[in-house]
This record gives sequence, structure tokens and C-alpha cells, in this order.
Amino acid sequence: MADAPYDIAVIGGGPGGYVCAIRAAQLGLRTACVDKRGSLGGTCLNVGCIPSKALLHASERFAEASHGLGRLGIKLGEVGLDLGAMMAHKDKAVGDLTKGIAFLLKKNQVDYVKGAATLIGPGAIAVTDAEGRETELAADNIIIATGSDHMDLPGIAVDEKRIVSSTGALALAEVPKHLVVVGAGYIGLELGSVWLRLGAKVTVVEFLDRIVPGMDAEIAKIFQRVLKKQGMTFHLSSKVTGAKAGKTGVGLTVEPAKGGAAETMEADVVLVAIGRRPHTEGLGLERAGVGLDGAGRIKVDGRFQTNIAGVYAIGDVIAGAMLAHKAEEEGVAVAEILAGQSGHVNYETVPGIVYTWPEVAAVGKTEDELKQASVDYEVGKFPFTANSRARCTGDTEGFVKILSDAKTDRILGAHIIGPDAGTLIHEVVIAMEFGASAEDLARSFHGHPTLNEAVKEAALAVAGRAIHM
Repeated sequence: MADAPYDIAVIGGGPGGYVCAIRAAQLGLRTACVDKRGSLGGTCLNVGCIPSKALLHASERFAEASHGLGRLGIKLGEVGLDLGAMMAHKDKAVGDLTKGIAFLLKKNQVDYVKGAATLIGPGAIAVTDAEGRETELAADNIIIATGSDHMDLPGIAVDEKRIVSSTGALALAEVPKHLVVVGAGYIGLELGSVWLRLGAKVTVVEFLDRIVPGMDAEIAKIFQRVLKKQGMTFHLSSKVTGAKAGKTGVGLTVEPAKGGAAETMEADVVLVAIGRRPHTEGLGLERAGVGLDGAGRIKVDGRFQTNIAGVYAIGDVIAGAMLAHKAEEEGVAVAEILAGQSGHVNYETVPGIVYTWPEVAAVGKTEDELKQASVDYEVGKFPFTANSRARCTGDTEGFVKILSDAKTDRILGAHIIGPDAGTLIHEVVIAMEFGASAEDLARSFHGHPTLNEAVKEAALAVAGRAIHM
């Protein structure tokens, strides 16, 4: 084959893919970004992070206007819902951002190739466009960044009308009277919160005995209590074993996770949100000999290279948290590695955020993980009820928890449930990136009155010297 026209061809235009392509181009590498959706940004921008946050914000404002402003002395008349306008707001946010990414690729001289890509040989991929025309594209290095798809429940077909994935739940034509959410993770609780605020009855069915698996157990317990107070109903340690969709609703069969008598449940809409799986179908991986692990993820080494020379993978298709910001950092890292630099990702500081209200955010280790690893640690906690700014706004639900090494005081993790937790957690992310101790954080200036003072007080509490508690 002749010299490849590209140094790098990125398959996938989501957060990992387009960021990787832009960084590679910045480093002087000839780069192409191949994406089949026809609208850049991947799941995150088109049918995930961005539209869900637009609806979360809009539904929060609706709930506040409906019954949250009276306590502030603000009187309103009857508040109405224009769901079409709310969806239009969501769609505009998505459209503006996808166009923005296309502009950034062009600005950085990345070739945007529309079509589905398949590996066909060393340094070569076939790209099939929407009309079925196939062209061959050659590159010295191929980076797979195709993201993930929703997982289905065995025997239950998602039709995106009555039984929906997160994609369908973002585009319902009307507020359901009863929404059943299967799965109590980030996605299910966020979208459940949207429709709960807009007037739906929301029931969450979760196989495990707790919500938000993997997050701090104490936070999860408080989080469930808060959501229950907002009106959400939970069926934990339960599994959905059947679902029959009709013209007006869905009949569900729900059983105890450990076995027992089944019960029936009627819903207008059922949201299946039990997790996501790597999107690797149709890429020609088996023919190319690319190795996968038991979960169907692409196996890579410390430099993101697969077992096939010149083929790399990042984001949701490899092991680790399925988060847009994790994919972005991997995209930057692999581009820098291929440019001869020392790209790396610190997986100890990947934050996780649930954008409900209050928000829930975490970084680093949980108490359970530290106990299992036999690590001696100290805990500092501070409630938002004792924070001046939270008192002023009335958002006093929740607390900040900081975990540090008992010997070195190095921060090992932080967990927050409360107002703007997703913003506050990044203070600790940066501190951990620099190897800071709880005392370092405690001795840093924090403006008054701010929510951030709760983080400072939690760091002080590690040593038993919180001031305002």
C-alpha cells in the first residue's frame, strides 16, 4: 500500500473521538475523524449528557416556579407546562453544540468523514456512507472511539414508544401518568427526576438492595431518602421478568431478586436503564484479530494500543468508567503518545456526578473500598445545614465527606450530596491531582459565603477541628 494519507484516523465523533482528533491535529498529525451518525458529539451530545442536562435544568425551573418560590416571598399565578417548547430548548442546545464541534474540526484542519467504518487490513478502513457508497481510507494509526449503547433486558424489546431507552425517554410526546424506571443508576435517576418534576408518578425497580451502585453507601442511603421525599417510589432487591406493551401502557411482572411471588405493575412508559455496553459491532474487529475481554470491551495496554499494531481504542469501548470526560482525557493522551509525548490518564481522579437536585458527586475511593483494601483512613464530614450560603438559598440537604490516609493525610476520596455538588467536587479533584492532604485543603482560602466552605470544613473535620459544627 502507498504511504498513508493520514497519520491518525479516529473512528467515532463523540467526546473521546473528536477531542482526540483535535488534539492530534494540534500536534501536527494529519487526522481524519470518521462518524456515522451524521451529527457529531456521539451519544453524549445527541442523546445523552447534553439533552438530559437541558431537560434537568428546565424541569428544575418548572418545579421551582410551581412550588419552590413561595418560601422566598415570590408569588406566582398558575404555572403551566409547554412540553413542546421545553423539548425545542433541548434540541436547540444539542444542535448548536453539534455545529460547534463541526466548526472546531474544520478550524483544526481535521477531515470529517461521514459514514460507518470497518477495519479491512493493516492501516486501512472502509467507510460506507448513508447511500451505501464505500470508500477506502488509509492511516498509519487507527483509534477506535465508538462509545456505547444501552443494555436491554433479556426478552424485553425496547420500542422507544412504550418501552424506552434513555434515547426515547428524552423525547416523550407527553408526560406519562406513571413512569417505571428499571435501574437505579445515574441515567435512570436523572431521567426519572425530569418526569417526576413535570408531573409523572415515578417508580424505580432495582435488582440490588441500594441505589447508585458503586457510590458511597452512606451517600446512597441519604440520596434515596431525598428522592423518596420528592415523591419517587423504590422497589429494591427486585427484578423485572416480563413486560408486555399495549396501545395505552405496559404491563410489568416484578419478582424479588432472590426469588419469590411475582407481582404485576402497570405503567404508561417503562424506561430501561440497567447500564450500557461497548459499541463494537460492525467494526470488523474479529476479522482484524482485535482482542476483546469477557465483557465485550477492547483490550488495550498502557498506551491504549490493542494487540494489533497501529490499532488503538479509548472511551466506553475499553475498561473503566463510561463517562464522557474519561473518554476525552484518553483521547488527549493517545494523541500525545502517538506524537511522541508522554500522555497519561490519572484514573484515581475521575469524578462521577448525578445531576439530580440535590446533585451527587464523588471522586476517589469509597469507605467500603478502603476497608476492603485494609487502608487506615480518617473521615471528615460537614453538613450543608451549617453552611451560610446554603442557608441563604434554602438548599441545605446533604453533606460533604472527605476521606484521607490516616498516616499521611493524603486525600483518598470525597463524596458530596448537596447543591452544586458536581461543581464542588472539582475542588477536590484538583487537590488529589496534586497529591494534597486534607490539611492542605483545610488551610486554603475559601471565600465567604460560598458553598465551597463546606468542603473546607469537611477537610478541617478530618482532624476534628471543624469551626462551624
